[in-house]
Amino acid sequence: MIFRPRRALIAALLCPVVLLVPDDPWWALLGVDLAVFVVWLADFLLAPSTSTIGVARRLPRSLTLERPASISWTIRNNGRSGGRVGFADALAPSLRAEARRAELDLAAGRTATVETDVLPARRGRFHLGELVVRTYGPLGFAGRQKARYLPAELRVLPRFPSRAEAELRQRKSRLEVGLRSARARGGGSEFEQLRDFTIDDEFRKIDWSATARAGRTIVRTYRAERNQTVINVLDNGRLMAGRVADVPRVEYAMDAIMALTTLSTGLGDRAGLLVFDKEVRASVPASNRSTQLGRITDAMFDIEPELAESDYRGAFTETLVRFNRRTMLVIHTELAEQTVGEFLLPALPLLTRSHVVVIASVRDPLVEQWAYGIPRDEEETYRHTAAIAALAERERTKALLTRSGASVVDAAPGTLAGRLMDNYLEVKATGRL
Repeated sequence: MIFRPRRALIAALLCPVVLLVPDDPWWALLGVDLAVFVVWLADFLLAPSTSTIGVARRLPRSLTLERPASISWTIRNNGRSGGRVGFADALAPSLRAEARRAELDLAAGRTATVETDVLPARRGRFHLGELVVRTYGPLGFAGRQKARYLPAELRVLPRFPSRAEAELRQRKSRLEVGLRSARARGGGSEFEQLRDFTIDDEFRKIDWSATARAGRTIVRTYRAERNQTVINVLDNGRLMAGRVADVPRVEYAMDAIMALTTLSTGLGDRAGLLVFDKEVRASVPASNRSTQLGRITDAMFDIEPELAESDYRGAFTETLVRFNRRTMLVIHTELAEQTVGEFLLPALPLLTRSHVVVIASVRDPLVEQWAYGIPRDEEETYRHTAAIAALAERERTKALLTRSGASVVDAAPGTLAGRLMDNYLEVKATGRL
């Protein structure tokens, strides 16, 4: 049973009125209390039973970080009488629901739907459980309450702002006009067809035997090979917990991973994933199926950076075991000189001997702003000096990685996915895989 605080307060405020009774106000007060209790008890008994109220929670299959969505509840009154019905759901605060409780008048045998908007502030896996149902008497003084256990799981996926760009590049690359520039560079080594020579063709592509047979100039055209492999290796250590433009580095990496997966599988290549910190957290075998993007997203959406140093050698050894054919390995990490020098560089030769290795990172535009700006006071001078030193350290780190045989993509926030897709298409066009 429950009390309605506001209604009870009104009743309590009436009690001092009895003090105006001239004879014995205490007996009058006792009488008022008894009357209030009788009214409350009657109201409680007239409240519909919570067992006659059916409640079902309807959730979307998944939500996306920082993208609006809705959650709804369906309430049905299976009793013989109508009344005031309410509920409260235990939604996580990070879902930022506009409302998680509601009250409504529901006649007997009727059904109503209540909907609320959510805007998830954190990705991951959310377990929903208890939902409290309330019914109220006709006067609203009292009611009944019962908790229901409605187990459910709600998944909040990482943001994918580069989806449109990835799909556009995929469509362009599938079309002849999109492949023309790659073919002009001699893109790929897989023979496609013979055709008549045009003014844009290179002389080295002329097929002299076919030219002699046809009596006109014939050229060979090639296309980028299919069924090649792109593996994203995501560093989930402490460095990826850092924020750039108020977004964790790992979020930029996840966007780039989903973009590369969309593009590569759309072009017939195989994409896979390995997530590691001090141990391997997740792995998705390479595949070019249309469901691969969903599998990779499912493998990493609830992973949070581990605040410890990452074991690069262990991760790279595991990568070689799981992905033994020649592969484009994209390692998503941060270019911290000390960490790269102590942990990443010594382990890198394991990969560069037989794979195309790309190191992907996001640089902080705020550091560049401090370095290139003109300091106006002592504090800004110290910050200016520190920023210049940080940029110089980053350039040294990139040079070390390049000399070790890796390509480095150091992109501004929001551009990492596009830069990596360009790099992937260039690798395919030049036949490096």
